[in-house]
Amino acid sequence: MNLTLPTTVVLQALANGDRYGFDLMDATGLPSGTVYPMLRRLEGEGLVRAGWEDPAEARHEQRPPRRYYRLTGAGEALLAAGLARYRLPVRTARARALKTRPSQS
Repeated sequence: MNLTLPTTVVLQALANGDRYGFDLMDATGLPSGTVYPMLRRLEGEGLVRAGWEDPAEARHEQRPPRRYYRLTGAGEALLAAGLARYRLPVRTARARALKTRPSQS
């Protein structure tokens, strides 16, 4: 796995508990075109596990079922390596991952 800053940011968000894709996008500020392919790679490498929620719960809330992701032990080890590599507070890492544009004032 290529340990990039966005990968570290997603792993950090997952370390805070099980999350689904849109929740990860909100937590990290990363777009779906970054988050979903990354989740597939992380799952394929055994760094995260995924599972669908109970469809009855989704029906009760009148929405499609969510797929929740959680870190594995290997994912936690990769997160530790990422945090050591970038040596940034999570807030700073998130800002860099967003590649924010200068204000238009």
